Amino acid sequence: MLDLTGKWVLLTGATRGIGYLSAIELAKRGCNLILHSRSVEKSEQVAEEVRALGVKAYAVAAELSDPDSVEQMLKDIDALGVQVDVVLNNAGLQIAYRTDYCKTPVSDYTVSFQVCTIAPAMICYHFLPGMMERGFGRIVNTTSGIALEPEQAGYSAAKAALDKISIDLGSKMEGTDVMINLVDPGWCRTELGGPNAPNSPESALPGVLVGAFLTDKKSGRILRAQDYAGLTLEEAVASIK
Repeated sequence: MLDLTGKWVLLTGATRGIGYLSAIELAKRGCNLILHSRSVEKSEQVAEEVRALGVKAYAVAAELSDPDSVEQMLKDIDALGVQVDVVLNNAGLQIAYRTDYCKTPVSDYTVSFQVCTIAPAMICYHFLPGMMERGFGRIVNTTSGIALEPEQAGYSAAKAALDKISIDLGSKMEGTDVMINLVDPGWCRTELGGPNAPNSPESALPGVLVGAFLTDKKSGRILRAQDYAGLTLEEAVASIK
């Protein structure tokens, strides 16, 4: 299993739910963190918590539905002068559940694609060249297992597009120590998943982090976080063939 002690990890959607739990776990494992949310004040609150665990942390903010805001965040990260070796694109938005799905508005698609496809793609394209130059990096993009539900068409289509981008990029990284994979957290009781989801946010760990710690030089996979619920991170990584 890869040792990420001292590496800098960019984690989006880091102030609540699975993102927050991931931030704490990564800090316990010695990772330095760049923590994103829509509010730099909220990001800073989590940054203070992880610094208390003995690592370095920076707080950043961006509205992922606004490409200009994402671009500014990337400039702010560059200005920190640290080397980002791991990107966990955790943040997402489930815009609506349309019972009358034939009346799905265009905005469901435009907003969903901005947040769930375009923003993570921008982040990938920004950090990937440096990873390729150095010969090391990990990118884990968050997907969804939602299928055959036109009630959630904007969200599920945006995630399918992110799958395509990630798998195609991953094909170029295959066999190298720059790895791009996807993770499906499962349906969890988060603000996105709602109160009726069958899984707790805690059940998504360690699965959502596994892709950052693999060493097999394989890319383009979809890792199902619920498959590793109840395991340690070490056990989860060792179980992947």
